[in-house]
Amino acid sequence: MQEEPNPVKDYLFEYIEKSSTIPELIIQKKFDLVIDEIIHNCYDKIISIGDKDESMGILATGILHYLLTNALLNSQRKIEYQGVELDIVIPDIKTLEKDSKMTLLICIPKSSDKKIIDEKILQLEKIQPKHENIWLVLSEDIPTNKKTFVLSKENNSFSKIIFEIAQFSNVGGANKFKILRI
Repeated sequence: MQEEPNPVKDYLFEYIEKSSTIPELIIQKKFDLVIDEIIHNCYDKIISIGDKDESMGILATGILHYLLTNALLNSQRKIEYQGVELDIVIPDIKTLEKDSKMTLLICIPKSSDKKIIDEKILQLEKIQPKHENIWLVLSEDIPTNKKTFVLSKENNSFSKIIFEIAQFSNVGGANKFKILRI
């Protein structure tokens, strides 16, 4: 299934490809610095491409997909489960069905409308009974009852997400390779 071209994703991956520092940071497992570099150098251009929330959502999804792959953390991206589109599932749907406490759902709502975010959370809570295993990535700090990472130029907490995911995977024992020792 071929995804349609997207200017935000194209810009992100073109930037990553041209970067002289990102490959070295990946080798050193400095994923927070990779995210910081991308946000520092791409944020302004990407928010100018289209709707800010939509663009930040696409950016967050692209960065996460790229870094989860490079961190060798199992994940599934953009899949539908029980009629709900899931942005990122770690490690996978099979694990969610067998052992929900070992599964993390990362929601990237592409909206800063609290009502839309709350509706999405309610959908996810029907699928993931361990409510603390539902995390959000937002383009601004909106109060929720979930662990939230904010992808923004100032007060960016998104850069810590890979380490938090790795900790979740290592503590739960889901990351069999223990690639990231934290």
